[in-house]
This record gives sequence, structure tokens and C-alpha cells, in this order.
Amino acid sequence: MGDDRRQRRLVVDEGAAWLWSHRQKRGRDGVWRDALTLHRDGARVRFVFRAGAPDSGRWTTEGGSWYEGCVGDDRGNLLNLREPGVVRALVDEAGRRGLLPGPGGRPVELDGWELFPAVVAAIDG
Repeated sequence: MGDDRRQRRLVVDEGAAWLWSHRQKRGRDGVWRDALTLHRDGARVRFVFRAGAPDSGRWTTEGGSWYEGCVGDDRGNLLNLREPGVVRALVDEAGRRGLLPGPGGRPVELDGWELFPAVVAAIDG
């Protein structure tokens, strides 16, 4: 499916661009995560989707190759974190909420699940 660590370029406004990459890994706590990391002007933001408990209604691919890079919920909503449109929707939603760091700002880690419903609506809308 390609190299998870490869950085791609997402232009968001008048030439301003984020470099982004997707990574899937198991944390020290044994919980799988899908993480989308973006860099711009010395700032870094990471959207993290942690695998949920079986009854949480949230899922990641947890290291499998089936739907690699996708996160979803029990309502049938699915986001492919390797699609530029999904990355753009996450950036736009985080920006609307004032969650993105400014140039040279401290690294920010966001819970991707908090943005999930709004991003699904933006993608479907």
C-alpha cells in the first residue's frame, strides 16, 4: 500500500501547505493507533485515533492490512486517513475550532475521534 512514512503535500490556502503522513502502530500500552501527522512552518499537529474497546463503537485496522489507514464507527461511517480530502477536512475542522498551532508553535496532539463526526459530515456533505 506504500510507505506510511512518506510525506505528502497538502496546499490549503494561497500556497500555504502542510506536509503530512499517516502511521499505524501499537503504543507501549498495547493499544493500536492510527496517527496523521502534519508539519508546517515549524509547527506540528498530530491527529490520533486510538482503537476502542469492542463496545466503544469505534475501530481502527489495528495492524491489519484490511482497510489500512481507515477508522470507522458502528454507524457505518468510515474515514480513510490516506485520502487528501479527509486530511483537508481534518485540518479545516481543527482550524475552525482554533486547535491548530501557529508558526513555530508547540507540537499539538489531538484526539481524532472528537473531530470524527464533523469530518464525516463534511466529507459526506
